[in-house]
Amino acid sequence: MSRMTETLPSNPGLEHAREVLRHTFGYSDFRPPQDRIISHLIDGGDAIVLMPTGGGKSLCYQIPAIVREGTGIIISPLIALMQDQVNSLRQYGVRAAFLNSALTPEEAHQVERQLLREELDLLYVAPERLLTPRMLDLLMQSRIALFAIDEAHCVSHWGHDFRPEYIQLSQLHERFPETPRIALTATADKPTRKEIVQRLALQQAGEFIAGFDRPNIRYQISENDGNAKQRLLRFIRQEHPDESGIVYCLSRKRVNEIAAWLQENGIDALPYHAGLDNRSRQHHQTRFLRDEGVVIVATIAFGMGIDKPDVRFVAHLNLPKSIEAYYQETGRAGRDGQAANAWMIYGLQDVITLRQMQASSDADESHKRVERHKLDAMLAFCEITTCRRQTLLAYFDDHLEHPCGNCDTCLQPPETWDATVASQMALSCVHRTGQRFGVNHLIDVLLGKESDRISQFGHHRVSTFGIGKDLTATEWRTVYRQLIARGLLAVDLEGYGGLRLTQASRPVLRGETRLMLRKARKMGAKQQRKQPRIAEISDGNQAIWQALRNLRLELAQTQGVPAYVIFHDATLIEMAEKRPRDKQQLALISGVGDHKLERYGDAFLSLLKDDLEGAQNHSTDTVDLPTNPA
Repeated sequence: MSRMTETLPSNPGLEHAREVLRHTFGYSDFRPPQDRIISHLIDGGDAIVLMPTGGGKSLCYQIPAIVREGTGIIISPLIALMQDQVNSLRQYGVRAAFLNSALTPEEAHQVERQLLREELDLLYVAPERLLTPRMLDLLMQSRIALFAIDEAHCVSHWGHDFRPEYIQLSQLHERFPETPRIALTATADKPTRKEIVQRLALQQAGEFIAGFDRPNIRYQISENDGNAKQRLLRFIRQEHPDESGIVYCLSRKRVNEIAAWLQENGIDALPYHAGLDNRSRQHHQTRFLRDEGVVIVATIAFGMGIDKPDVRFVAHLNLPKSIEAYYQETGRAGRDGQAANAWMIYGLQDVITLRQMQASSDADESHKRVERHKLDAMLAFCEITTCRRQTLLAYFDDHLEHPCGNCDTCLQPPETWDATVASQMALSCVHRTGQRFGVNHLIDVLLGKESDRISQFGHHRVSTFGIGKDLTATEWRTVYRQLIARGLLAVDLEGYGGLRLTQASRPVLRGETRLMLRKARKMGAKQQRKQPRIAEISDGNQAIWQALRNLRLELAQTQGVPAYVIFHDATLIEMAEKRPRDKQQLALISGVGDHKLERYGDAFLSLLKDDLEGAQNHSTDTVDLPTNPA
């Protein structure tokens, strides 16, 4: 696979692409490396694109599909994503449609006729439908501009979102060898990228890696102190009142419990998991996409392909099973580039539960081994004392030269302590009790608690009974969690979560190694302060900003579409700050293309005009108004 150089040969189609960008989508210029990707694709080359969520991946295939002759076929894994993207594209005046099970037979036939008559710029299709004989035959009769394989990491057996039908997409290369293909993902480490290349037959594709950094997201991780619900509620109320967010839980039962708890406390929260009927899931997802301030509480069944740009936070109440999963899930926050939070609390039980789930799965041993390594990396990421963003990016072979200043370990560096003696006690207790008991029992022994179970096994007579009273049960739990994270203890996956010593524990037990561990702490005041938006609204423009949002919501409700497909927040912020007076000035606002200018320009200009006249009427004769409100 070839890595593209910094410059590409001049492409006459690229100027056409720039015109589409300006007049259709309303943006003045491409972000690197969008221009190189688009030029490469217009020329007929294949491409693999790794770009962070919110980095503009969609434009990399949407614009070439418009510029090239024929229809761009977009393979997308979720119905909701297709509908969302098509709604957004139609607002720009792009001829877009989808084919999926949500359509009636007559509606599907109408879309097929549009495809054959070359009346579509883009057609979104699920991989299952794409590979049916009927659909393949339809494509053979049509002129295809390109194939775009979105969420391409779904092809990987080692990935967190594996979809078996993605493996068969190599047929596209065999059946349409002259049609360019682009595979796109925001999440792929080296093994996953290698598998994408092999399974999709993209050995000759240009590779475009735009980096993985999401600087607008603040990463915050802390230990579970047994008060998770209250801390989540406090986080939402203090930092994200009336804002949209996602809360991830490990089980369906926990999802229902947390959603109900938030509702009882005045948060507009809805559950989402595979145990709900299809109608409820669809209703909850639609409300999340279309209404403002809705919080979805979900298992990992929710989120892939969610295109909502104004998700202000993603919270995890349990440890994700890999850094890839964590990055993918947290990446659903702040797609609009505005400030967002990735907030997580985790505990030792998460580690034990996830490792037991891995052990009981039907996967072969090599797959289980990879999954164990991924979980180890996730746990180590939680326990670090250095910049989280640097560690996160390094996992994907991306590098940040300096600490980010926008994560908990940068904002409030964790304290460490010499835990050598405490670790020796903890490890010795595992050894003295036979290396087959869980953390709760071991802590009871260290604290000298008398119980029937301890007496039953004679553990009140072992040398470690009662030697750990200088630490609390919570502090001992933190010690054991970090010993597991460092590989000094292993979880008995075949049993009931009992702990056993590893070879790495011997130097600590012998006193040959000094062990520094991080102190347990709650999130400090520095982390809990509300982040400013990247595009600030000045105090004097708050009223017009809210009025613009209300107008946008009214227009969206009339059409039955999410508010953000009318205009993104960033576009309204720019309107509020620059106060365009006519369509010529409004056209210069980012995100206002020709179609939206014609469709919505009068309504928004009228609102801005009324606001300006109101300000003039309230002014005094001695104050000169500026001739240009911008």
